Amino acid sequence: MQRIELLAPAGSLESGLAAINSGADAVYIGARRFGARQAAGNPLENIEALAKYAHRFRARVYVTLNTLLYDEELPAAVTLAHQLYQAGVDALIIQDVGLLEAGLPPLPLIASTQMHNHTAERVAFLEKVGFQRAILARELSLAQIRDIRQQTSLELETFIHGALCVSYSGQCYLSYALGGRSGNRGECAQPCRKRYMLLDGEGRSFGQRYWLSLGDLNLSQHLAELLQAGVTSFKIEGRLKDCAYVTNITAHYRRLLDGIFAGGGYRPASSGRSFFDFVPDPHKTFNRGYSTYFFNGRPAPSGRGTDITSQDTPKSLGELLGKVLSLGKDFFTLERSIEVQPGDGLCFFDPSGKLTGTQVQRVDGERITPARMDGLGRGMEIYRNHDQAFLRQLEKSMPFRKISVSLRLSETAGGIALSAVDEDGTQVTCEVACEKTLAQKPDLARRTIEKQLGSLGESLFEAENIEIDLPEMLFLPVALLNRLRRETIELLENQREMERLRPQGGTVPNNVPDRGKFPWDDQREGGFPQTRLDYRGNVLNRQAEAFYRRHGVQNIEPAAESGLDLHGRVVMTTKLCLKYELGACPRLPNSANLCAPFALMDEDGQRLELRFDCIKCQMEVILA
Repeated sequence: MQRIELLAPAGSLESGLAAINSGADAVYIGARRFGARQAAGNPLENIEALAKYAHRFRARVYVTLNTLLYDEELPAAVTLAHQLYQAGVDALIIQDVGLLEAGLPPLPLIASTQMHNHTAERVAFLEKVGFQRAILARELSLAQIRDIRQQTSLELETFIHGALCVSYSGQCYLSYALGGRSGNRGECAQPCRKRYMLLDGEGRSFGQRYWLSLGDLNLSQHLAELLQAGVTSFKIEGRLKDCAYVTNITAHYRRLLDGIFAGGGYRPASSGRSFFDFVPDPHKTFNRGYSTYFFNGRPAPSGRGTDITSQDTPKSLGELLGKVLSLGKDFFTLERSIEVQPGDGLCFFDPSGKLTGTQVQRVDGERITPARMDGLGRGMEIYRNHDQAFLRQLEKSMPFRKISVSLRLSETAGGIALSAVDEDGTQVTCEVACEKTLAQKPDLARRTIEKQLGSLGESLFEAENIEIDLPEMLFLPVALLNRLRRETIELLENQREMERLRPQGGTVPNNVPDRGKFPWDDQREGGFPQTRLDYRGNVLNRQAEAFYRRHGVQNIEPAAESGLDLHGRVVMTTKLCLKYELGACPRLPNSANLCAPFALMDEDGQRLELRFDCIKCQMEVILA
């Protein structure tokens, strides 16, 4: 059966362990430096501890080494890569192709989504130069993913849940242009989550809103389609999220995938099954409202844009409870009955459109008494962004994971033997010498043997089947059975580690002059799809430049982070189109007649001009 990977975020050792226990087949984590989430770095010893734990279940740990690098940083990045290899990680996620020329350890390479993996030609090229997997652009539709699958055998990883970047990943320079904090260097200040005034060519305002802020992705209902399209790794975004989020969302998708796998043809990429004492619910932890983004193509606009945007707030809304039915002096009721408890956090949009928060103080039947009533009105939608009971349950919850094992007790010439074979086919046998005394009460003796051998406690294993293969039932002391069980389980875990195959990286050709040309260097087969790269090619060091030149690129402009003046340049390329959101797309029936050019103005007076490429169906944001 095909092995399918559920890939979860690990902002820390703690959240990584939570993800593995909650059913993740792999986790991705950042080291101290060179990760695209600078605030989610981890020391080597924590990454090593996480890898050691994950490998017990044959789960994997990938490390994000996916920022652009200056020349002087390359040696340190390569040293770190070798340290990570020694720490036992299973793959590196990279963006800077300069690393391909720098002598990396024999680890599989995963092409970060920051590499702008949005076409079949680009993904096919990645396969030819040594990558084992590509993380696909979030903007791709199901049809586009299918097309990429047909043109490459590279492993395909796709996001299925979490925050969305409004720009194509790796193609956003707005944070760097405005304040010197580069998203491609892990320092994004998220200016896309700011409020902007949208203006047309006549100076007409469409209001101050969070025009570039997107809601969150949720492809819960489309996992089977992605499987059929050839995706083998399903990725949850969220290295900056807390343990409660990671536990809840990982458990949610583990349940969904296991339900699909029950139909046959697929199995998890790691061992064991997870046990939960809560019902996962993605609406009860951080979310800005969910959409399927462009999975089924561009969604239809409504009165306030499409459902992919979060134009009213960039903050978490949580779950919609319903509309206010009635108001009292210090309480309100909802139009539908729903359990609310003191301590729950509520939020709503007041008459001015501002997101307002309050806390539940008391609940009397249908009456909900909040800490403040300011701004509440009949018909307003109420959201719960802090479900205290659910979060307390998550905090107390201890998901755990077990590998199924079958045990068989048999007799030897000098005693007894216990054989164990786990769900992966790993098997061991442990023998102990003992006196053979026939049991006076065979049924009681059998029950004692089954109980003691099946008491696997806090070990990795759960006994799926216990077979007692004795010619005659023996009386075996409890202490002897316990010793035999412990030694057998220890042998089994050690044997599992011995049999675990560490992923090996492919051959990455070095840029050595005497190596001559490679088959794909003449651009007729496997050359880079472009012969010219401007600053959006993200070439920040000499080795990256050498790589692209060797693969047919003739003209290369340095990356923005080299110190380019970005005024008058494109600082963001988005599939989000504000013209479309306003109903002014010429492809729409009854298109609104609005005057170009459009611009965004932030609260500090910084102007961003908007340019629309209707052929490519995308928008460009230009720093004025």
